Amino acid sequence: YTKYEYSDLQLSASEIGTEESIKASVTVKNVGERDGEEIVQLYISDCQSSIMRPKKELKGFAKVELNPGQTKNVKFTITAESLSFFDDKAHCWRAESGEFEALIGAASDDIRTSLTFTLK
Repeated sequence: YTKYEYSDLQLSASEIGTEESIKASVTVKNVGERDGEEIVQLYISDCQSSIMRPKKELKGFAKVELNPGQTKNVKFTITAESLSFFDDKAHCWRAESGEFEALIGAASDDIRTSLTFTLK
């Protein structure tokens, strides 16, 4: 019953190694006239996968309560494990190096902001 604005998406690094993680943070503001709760969602898209993968995979979410005009910073951690997929041929989980996109929004069909990063 209120509206939210997403802004200032930042990643702590533009590259991640297989043993590293990066932080994604986004500012969410209640621009409506009522108190509300928003479920902020992080999706990851593999831009160069060697196999067919979902276009967007949900990797995190956070519920934030905001009064009218209130702003909160929401943070997520992205690891190489969260970029991995199950390889049927090798029978194991693995992550491929390449470009990924972090997408943040209220739903998979309501992405508000995104940034790309690279897995080394």
